[in-house]
Amino acid sequence: MKPAAFDYHRPETLAAALECLAALTNARPLAGGQSLMPMMNFRFVTPEHVVDLNRIGELAAIEETEDGLRIGAMVRQRALERAPRVAARYPLMREALGHVGHVQTRNRGTLGGSLSHLDPAAELPAVLAAQDAVLEVRSTRGARRVPMSEWCLGYMTPNLGDGELLCAVQMPAWSVGHGYAFEEVARRHGDIALAGAAVLVSLDAGGVVERVAIALAGVGEAVLRLHEAEQMLIGQAAAAAQVERAAKLAGNVPGFADAHASEAYRQKLAVVVTRRALFKAIERARAA
Repeated sequence: MKPAAFDYHRPETLAAALECLAALTNARPLAGGQSLMPMMNFRFVTPEHVVDLNRIGELAAIEETEDGLRIGAMVRQRALERAPRVAARYPLMREALGHVGHVQTRNRGTLGGSLSHLDPAAELPAVLAAQDAVLEVRSTRGARRVPMSEWCLGYMTPNLGDGELLCAVQMPAWSVGHGYAFEEVARRHGDIALAGAAVLVSLDAGGVVERVAIALAGVGEAVLRLHEAEQMLIGQAAAAAQVERAAKLAGNVPGFADAHASEAYRQKLAVVVTRRALFKAIERARAA
């Protein structure tokens, strides 16, 4: 298949890109193209205008801030995977990136592209949900900040209005020595996740859970935070029986069925990946 006809625009500044998106009807921004181009080729989407963001350097920076790390929407996934500051303070993201497609796709794919496409099986939205990230959105009308918990409005529908563009992600840092793990089940490496779990854990000196975050990908029609399981663990010793009880709650989340798996199978996998990720994260926290 080939895409329907469209007009191509290549702004070199963020201001020019926002002007394009505001002025044009049925326009789509082009980031890494790893999701948009196949959808255009199959004519699942037929934009009249494509606005290429690849010349806009201000969208491709990784910066330390008082609140943690600010990552531009056009930062390549491979650059994130290899960035020392990400490995040191945000190891969950680096581990999850190893499950994202293949090196070839990560060389082109961007953080903002994945978040804007918002496939429910994508790994990066789950990581940012666990990290309580805040997304920076801009348009010619101004700027706003969207918590990751408010980013998804429905199946593959991000919280973006007409003419708006995701520009950066702000990730708060967890304490040094926290535990982390990303686990997923897929038919083959690089395939979509049938279920994935992103977990962060902080323990006190006595091994009691001080803080925990659990996010699921691929199970429901959007990323899911397991707040009930988190509350079950906080303030408790990270004992195996307690972890098992918390992991079982993942089986209660609303799942969906498609050609790859039934709802019931995804719910069973949700328990498996949550259990694996919790035990691995707790072990890493103890070791740290």
